[in-house]
Amino acid sequence: MAQTSFTLNRALPVLVLALLGGCSLFRPVAVMPPETQPQPVLKAPEAPAPAPAPAAPVSPPAPVEKAPPPPVPTREYQLGPAARALVAQAHSQSARGDLPSASATVDRALRIEPSNPLLWVELGRIRLAENDPHQAEGCGRKALALATGDKAARIQAGHLIADALRAAHKNQEAHDFESQAWMN
Repeated sequence: MAQTSFTLNRALPVLVLALLGGCSLFRPVAVMPPETQPQPVLKAPEAPAPAPAPAAPVSPPAPVEKAPPPPVPTREYQLGPAARALVAQAHSQSARGDLPSASATVDRALRIEPSNPLLWVELGRIRLAENDPHQAEGCGRKALALATGDKAARIQAGHLIADALRAAHKNQEAHDFESQAWMN
């Protein structure tokens, strides 16, 4: 055993040197004398770019005339046959005092024609009869938003909103709303 450890102790440094000898880190590097070493190439500083010639004075662009917005096409909302039948049914239900049924009937008509402002006015009138001015005002405002181009529908929606404001004891707001130019 002693001979084996002696052989390993002698062979180990040789093995390490052999392994490290193949590595580029331990290879000798030739040093060149300073006069034979390559010198960096120095560039002369570049001349600054010539200043651009002054441009001819530019006149400001001509003002662009804005075209007036296109006129809102006039439109007259009407109820379709199914919605007309449902509104007639709601009127008879309302006349009998059955406001919940009348409301449900107009809701059915709104599922058929959801963007018809006349149906929103009808629903708002029922909400006023049910003593719910806040909901009536909301229906009137929805109708007013949908009634572009139909002056008669806009006026109906405006009267509904004013009536709902009065029912909510907002008389001055109702008066101000009705005195707007589009209501006349």
